[in-house]
Amino acid sequence: MKRVIKSFAFAFSGLKDSLVHEKNFQIQYVIALLVAGAGIYFSLSATEWMIILICFAVVLSFEIINSAIEKLCDLVCPEINPVIRKVKDMCAGSVLFSAIISFIIGCIIFLPKIKWMFFR
Repeated sequence: MKRVIKSFAFAFSGLKDSLVHEKNFQIQYVIALLVAGAGIYFSLSATEWMIILICFAVVLSFEIINSAIEKLCDLVCPEINPVIRKVKDMCAGSVLFSAIISFIIGCIIFLPKIKWMFFR
């Protein structure tokens, strides 16, 4: 049981470290908070909330993984290396792709509500 508790403590430490030290994670986190605020304002359905929360989880998780892989690459190979650069670019691409898809999903969910608000 102590090992399980320690594992959770390490995981929460990683989340805290990402929130405190990773600029891109902070930006994505603030965006998630703003979207959550919009979700409360527009009274999203349970299904819409589930979709939005999955988007949050995917984008923020990819951001953490991207940061971790970048740090590992810098540790393993501090000098400029074309393979390391490609790895970092691919990781950043996964974050970008998930953010773009999440943005599209957000538009699908929120634009009709915004349109209705202005054009009732």
